[in-house]
Amino acid sequence: CPPLGLETLKITDFQLHASTAKRYGLGAHRGRLNIQAGVNENDFYDGAWCAGRNDPYQWIEVDARRLTKFTGVITQGRNSLWSSNWVTSYRVLVSNDSHAWTAVRNESGDVIFEGNSEKEIPVLNMLPAPLVARYIRINPRSWFEEGGICMRLEILGCPLPDPNNYYHRRNEMTTTDNLDFKHHNYKEMRQLMKTVNKMCPNITRIYNIGKSHQGLKLYAVEISDNPGEHEVGEPEFRYIAGAHGNEVLGRELILLLMQFMCQEYLAGNPRIVHLIEGTRIHLLPSVNPDGYDKAYKAGSELGGWSLGRWTQDGIDINNNFPDLNSLLWESEDQKKSKKKVPNHHIPIPDWYLSENATVAVETRAIIAWMEKIPFVLGGNLQGGELVVAYPYDMVRSMWKTQDYTPTPDDHVFRWLAYSYASTHRLMTDARRRACHTEDFQKEDGTVNGASWHTVAGSINDFSYLHTNCFELSIYVGCDKYPHESELPEEWENNRESLIVFMEQVHRGIKGIVKDVHGKGIPNAVISVEGVNHDIRTGADGDYWRLLNPGEYVVGVKAEGYTTASKTCEVGYDMGATQCDFTISKTNLARIKEIMKKFGKQPISLSVRRLRQRARQWR
Repeated sequence: CPPLGLETLKITDFQLHASTAKRYGLGAHRGRLNIQAGVNENDFYDGAWCAGRNDPYQWIEVDARRLTKFTGVITQGRNSLWSSNWVTSYRVLVSNDSHAWTAVRNESGDVIFEGNSEKEIPVLNMLPAPLVARYIRINPRSWFEEGGICMRLEILGCPLPDPNNYYHRRNEMTTTDNLDFKHHNYKEMRQLMKTVNKMCPNITRIYNIGKSHQGLKLYAVEISDNPGEHEVGEPEFRYIAGAHGNEVLGRELILLLMQFMCQEYLAGNPRIVHLIEGTRIHLLPSVNPDGYDKAYKAGSELGGWSLGRWTQDGIDINNNFPDLNSLLWESEDQKKSKKKVPNHHIPIPDWYLSENATVAVETRAIIAWMEKIPFVLGGNLQGGELVVAYPYDMVRSMWKTQDYTPTPDDHVFRWLAYSYASTHRLMTDARRRACHTEDFQKEDGTVNGASWHTVAGSINDFSYLHTNCFELSIYVGCDKYPHESELPEEWENNRESLIVFMEQVHRGIKGIVKDVHGKGIPNAVISVEGVNHDIRTGADGDYWRLLNPGEYVVGVKAEGYTTASKTCEVGYDMGATQCDFTISKTNLARIKEIMKKFGKQPISLSVRRLRQRARQWR
């Protein structure tokens, strides 16, 4: 049977009860598998249920609210940086009325189940035979002698059908989409991509961006009306997942998304057809397949909080990118600095490019991919929380660990984050319980990354400062690795959000920068008055600039060309405003061309002035 849902929060706080609790922050409502205490471990948010007394009469109880076939129990100790507490053995009891209890027994009497030997690795115990009841109670019998009775748990059970109970029928989530709702290992993921490509050969292409540490190819699927080529004027979008290999839900959502878009395109869904014909979409479901393989082998409930998170060589991909924030901020703080750092397309430092740098091969592959394709908007799907985080992810003050640190495009990022959160079924639900220790409702399911926890070298900050792409981190669920049975509901929770967020790539302005002969000018700088962050044109002279509705003075400059500016208005309707530029070469650039054509180089103005002064002295 699947988990009842302590970790996914399907089981509410009101369904959890205990004999005693050490304090509120260690109450029964905190006794959920993989719940995290955070740094503070305060009276509201701590890392387990802990009994108020250490004796064999303590218990924690789950009310399934309907007859359920119970089959197993998974336990952990207390999540804590400062203390060690876990239960080493326990009894299991069941009841139909919460008064008369029956212990799980075998031929020799009450079964004493073996518990944990440390606090983080989950331990599964299957019942000798399934038991049908409404309530289940865990009664600790022994515990770590230097600690106390503390537990996190998950119950495995199959709720029995109850056609007369309207409450349960109303709350059961179903989906009408005919998709492959299962966890896919590496081979199955590859096969699924091939199946989608075979179904929709005219709009899909499979390619890889590199290899993992263990040599597994990092496969991506492109969805476009002309796969394999960049179309001038068409923006490029990306979703990636699995940077942390054990955060599996994002991986499965991307695999479901590619199936869904193929099916809906074939069915003639006008919204999906319009999106595919006007956007080049890239879906990369598994950035860290080596880490995923470790988590997959352990299973959805038994990997704990971190098994498979890192690459094979122990690197956290999500925070493995160059720290360009520090370079920019140091340059801004030192006004007279000789080394001026631009506010966009900041070069990667030489030390990072050296072979001795601690950089994962997966990270290098992603950077090469980001530099090759002119992405405009991206989302990296993560797990363990339910929130959308936007840059900056790093605080500007070196003395703080949390501080709101906005980018020059803060209003745009906040809108992008809200576009996903507001269309998710649960993210902005004020009645929703916090996953662990953070309540993001005051920001409507969004958060500035640095105000949450500071991180140097995040993919979001790097993408913003090194490329044209605006990237956000989308945390799609409290449970990093939900059971297969949860996937249809998680798909329904996220489906609309995934589509709406892709559509935001068409918000703002777009255009082509050409010379007087109609040829596109690459690498021209596009600036917006009042926003200290520029972007650059692509190889064909085309550009896209994400902006909220309003009127903007937009300027363009390119080496050897005259500057130009115009006012461009962004409306509330979806669809970027066309804002093209035609610029001519400067007189000096023309002279250089003529002189070069005839084999001579022009004398620079500064040298010419020095020679004139020398003649005057004579």
